[in-house]
Amino acid sequence: MTDPETHLSLHHLRAVDLHAQADAHRLAAQARQPRHLRTRVGWTLVEIGLRLATPPQPTVATG
Repeated sequence: MTDPETHLSLHHLRAVDLHAQADAHRLAAQARQPRHLRTRVGWTLVEIGLRLATPPQPTVATG
């Protein structure tokens, strides 16, 4: 059986490790957000460019 102090020390080390992983994940998630916005703006510009490059379709008058 292990000493209770050893078990407590291991618990504290694991808790510190988990906190560090959580902080790293949080920072990585914050760093990814601008890429999402950049992607949306990029695809919007592509759509606008395609609309400008495509000749207008003739409209048929009904009546």
